[in-house]
Amino acid sequence: MSIKIPTPDIPKSLYIPQMYLKQPVADVPAFRPIVIPPADLERPAGTQKAKEKTSEPPPKPKLEIPVLDIQMPLPTAEVMVTAVTAALGAVATTTLAQPLFEQIKKFVTKQLNKRIEAWKKKRREKQRRDSLAN
Repeated sequence: MSIKIPTPDIPKSLYIPQMYLKQPVADVPAFRPIVIPPADLERPAGTQKAKEKTSEPPPKPKLEIPVLDIQMPLPTAEVMVTAVTAALGAVATTTLAQPLFEQIKKFVTKQLNKRIEAWKKKRREKQRRDSLAN
């Protein structure tokens, strides 16, 4: 007795062409070398230290009040820019947000008044029923 094993009919595989990709090319950055002086570097003999230019900062702006003979210092430009920006932002936000808040306030007030009136009406009806029952 022999065993017959069936062989499956498998279709041929699809032909898929192979893709050839070029290898990527990278541009390697080139940097100029940085020269770091040694720690024990000293000035050569016979040379003098270069003169540093010292300039006085401009005088701070002051506000003179002639009647009182007082000089009041004025804030710097950076401080003024910051203060003006903050003030402008606050005013713009308030101006734009005020109508929105008024609408919300009207809506909330209206809803609360409706609930209060409904509560008062129920209370009156309950009092009437209680007075009629007595």
